[in-house]
Amino acid sequence: MTKPVPYCCQWATPELAAQLIAGDARLADDLNWTRSGALTQAEYCEWANHVCGMACLNMVLRDRDGVAPPVLELARRSLPYGAYQRQGDNIKGLIYAPFVRYVGEQFGLQAQVHVDLSAEQLPLLLASRRYFIASVHPSIRQPHQTPPHKGGHLVLVTAADGTRLRFHNPSGDSLATRENVTMPLNTFARFFAGRGIALA
Repeated sequence: MTKPVPYCCQWATPELAAQLIAGDARLADDLNWTRSGALTQAEYCEWANHVCGMACLNMVLRDRDGVAPPVLELARRSLPYGAYQRQGDNIKGLIYAPFVRYVGEQFGLQAQVHVDLSAEQLPLLLASRRYFIASVHPSIRQPHQTPPHKGGHLVLVTAADGTRLRFHNPSGDSLATRENVTMPLNTFARFFAGRGIALA
């Protein structure tokens, strides 16, 4: 497997993740919100639960370039492309096709949307692409559970072979579920929605 990719949490304080997920802390309690690139605390509170895809992009850019804009700045820059849409008070996204245009034009990344994939196809895909942003159920941080459905969250798959893969989870609630998580393909398949974005 290839060298580890730098990690980025979708929240400004990774150590707060478990409390945020459990409902024992609020985004307004995150004193490090400025690290996210948010212009205001209100912007951070509105967006931080929706930017798993931008955290994945941050990791890709840091791996390639050594530096990257912070997560909320990446999200703001994606808005003119339509990578997110507002529906009343709700934020819809990440929307794949506009994201592909965004990363191509802004960062020179070659990206392609893939659908109807099986987990077993990911090693072959990653043989030709460096990264895969995969749609999984957020409960993937508890791999022994059975998710109610597949998809709804994005993780960055960075390596795969015939039996297992490695990924970063922007919303992991511990070091073990956050960075360089190694998981058997058949376990990953229970959470994987069969779609995502490959990046070179």
